[in-house]
Amino acid sequence: MVLNREGPVLVEGPVEVVGDDGTTARSDRFLVAICTCRRSRAYPWCDTSHRRRKPAEPRESRPDGRSRRNENHNHDQEGEVA
Repeated sequence: MVLNREGPVLVEGPVEVVGDDGTTARSDRFLVAICTCRRSRAYPWCDTSHRRRKPAEPRESRPDGRSRRNENHNHDQEGEVA
């Protein structure tokens, strides 16, 4: 068994998990990731829902309403697309 502070518990399979309500889930895989954050849609199996996503970058708008986010990518000195 491998405990990871920021992720699932990894257990060598096959594995049988008994939930709080008495239901049983079984996996015959050779390595099973058991969810510890309870965010998984496949609970008790981990679906990587514990991973945090980076917040979106703030978008700066120009006077014409377009985003400045990728404004200078792929343009030459004259402003033409390369």
